[in-house]
Amino acid sequence: MKGTRSERAREIFDVYTRDVSPDDLQRLFTHDTPEAYRFFARGLDEDRYAGLPWWHRVPLRVRAFFIAFTLRLPPARRVLYIGALVIALVGLLRLFRGFTPVEVPLGLPFVRVAMLLPAWTDGTFALIVSFILLNLLVLLEVADRLSLKGELEVAREIQLAMLPRGTYRVGNDEICGLTRPANTVGGDFYDVLTLRDGRIILALGDVAGKGSPAALLMALLLAVLRTLVDEELEASALVERLNTQICRHSPASRFITLFYAVYTPGTGELTYVNAGQNPPLRRRAHGAYERLGSTGVALGMFEGSTFGSLHTRIDPGDTLVLYSDGITEAEDPAGEPFEEAGLEQAIDGAAALDPAEMGVRILKAVEGHAKAPRFTDDLTILILKRAPL
Repeated sequence: MKGTRSERAREIFDVYTRDVSPDDLQRLFTHDTPEAYRFFARGLDEDRYAGLPWWHRVPLRVRAFFIAFTLRLPPARRVLYIGALVIALVGLLRLFRGFTPVEVPLGLPFVRVAMLLPAWTDGTFALIVSFILLNLLVLLEVADRLSLKGELEVAREIQLAMLPRGTYRVGNDEICGLTRPANTVGGDFYDVLTLRDGRIILALGDVAGKGSPAALLMALLLAVLRTLVDEELEASALVERLNTQICRHSPASRFITLFYAVYTPGTGELTYVNAGQNPPLRRRAHGAYERLGSTGVALGMFEGSTFGSLHTRIDPGDTLVLYSDGITEAEDPAGEPFEEAGLEQAIDGAAALDPAEMGVRILKAVEGHAKAPRFTDDLTILILKRAPL
C-alpha cells in the first residue's frame, strides 16, 4: 500500500514537473517578476519617493503598487481579491500569540540584548510563504493576461480598420455596416466595394468560431476576396475561386459562411450568391418581407463545391438587411433567441431611419432582448436602403 501511494505521488510529481527546468525557475524570478512589476508600475511617480528614507519610501511604493495592481482588475474580481486578502489577514491575526522576549547576541562574549518579537502558532510561517507565492502567481498571471489584452486591442483596431466605415452613398442609395465582436476580435466581417463600371459589391460573412483564430481567417478571406474582386469575375465564379483558396490555406475544421452580391445602383438589380449565410431580409416599401435563400454550402467545406447565383431587384423604398447569426441567435435570460421575428420587428421600428441609425437601433434591440453586456457570438449587420421615388 505504501509503495502504491509512493508511486502515485511520484507520478503526480512527474506530471507537474516534467516540463520545468532550472532555467524556467530562474527566469520566473529574474525576468518575469521584474517585468510584471514594471508593467503595473507604469505611471507611478518614482521621483516622488526618491528623496525619502527607505523605511518611508518602501511602504509608500508598496501602497502605490497595490493600488495600481488592483485597479487593473475587473470590478467584480477586484472586490473578490480584496475580500480574500482581508479574510487572510484576519486569519493571520488569529494565529498571533503575542510578543515573547528573545535574547539576541551582539557578537561579543556574554553580551546579549533582549528584544520583544512576535510569536505565532506553529505553521504560520509556512502559510505566510505560501500566501506570498500565491499572490506572486496571481500578479504574474494578471500581467500576462493584460499584456495579451493590450495586444488584442491593437489587433481589434487593425481589424476594424479593414472594414468600411460610415455610410456609402450613391444616387438615392445608402449602405452602412456595423459589427460588434463577442470578444476583443471576432470572425464576422462585411465589405462594400465599388467596381470600375459603378456596380457595388456587398459582402457579409461569418467565420466559424470566435476570437483570434477566427479573426486571422477573416483577414485572409478579406484579402483574397478583394484581390478576386479586382479581376471582375461573375459572382458564382468568384465565390468558387474564393472557396478553393480557403480550402487550400485554412485549417480543415474551419469554414466560412458568406453572402456575396453585385448591386447595380441605377436599376436596383442584385445578383447574389449565398454560401450558407443567414438569408438576408428584404423589406418591401409596403412592409412585406422576402428572404434571399442559400445557393450553396459554406466556404472551406469541399474544394470542388459549386455555387449558383440568383437575381432579384431592390425597388425604390426597399431595404435589404444582411446579418450574422449572432443577431438572431442572441438569447434572453430565459434562453429565448431573438430570431428573425425580433429582427423584423426591429427593422419595422426603424424603417424611417437611415441605414446607420437603423443599424444602431437593431443592435440596441438585440442588446435589450439579451439583457447582457456581453454576447456569446459576434453581431454584424449590413444595410442597403433605396430611397422611394
